Amino acid sequence: MDEFMQAAIDEARLGRKEGGIPIGSVLVRNGQIVAKGHNKRVQELNPIKHGEMDCLNNAGRQRTYRDTVIYSTLMPCFMCAGTIVQFKIPKVIVGESRTFDGAREFMESHGVEVVDLDLDECVQMMEEFIEAEPTLWNEDIMEL
Repeated sequence: MDEFMQAAIDEARLGRKEGGIPIGSVLVRNGQIVAKGHNKRVQELNPIKHGEMDCLNNAGRQRTYRDTVIYSTLMPCFMCAGTIVQFKIPKVIVGESRTFDGAREFMESHGVEVVDLDLDECVQMMEEFIEAEPTLWNEDIMEL
């Protein structure tokens, strides 16, 4: 596994350890991590603090995102995908989309390259979380 997806997984595990949802994200430019983040909806009582949103927030102002790649342990939802499209991030590398299929077609229809690694480690992390916290998961994806 590459170091950037591992960093995203580490972020996801940190989020779960904090009592939150185990989804992590990393923004990369020229082989260097620009920012990391994880889902903080529970920790900060903030409905838009998904992993990708936290990562981009932690990146601060950037002159451009056109030369970046964003990694996420889970396929981005429409909110995060909309931000990826808006910022013109050209590539998303995803840990898995089996537990949540997200907005892949939306991103691709806007020219974003989406690579789904379908990593068992990411699937297992989400399956364990969903089994342990089904109400919290359904709240996160607005399926209540």
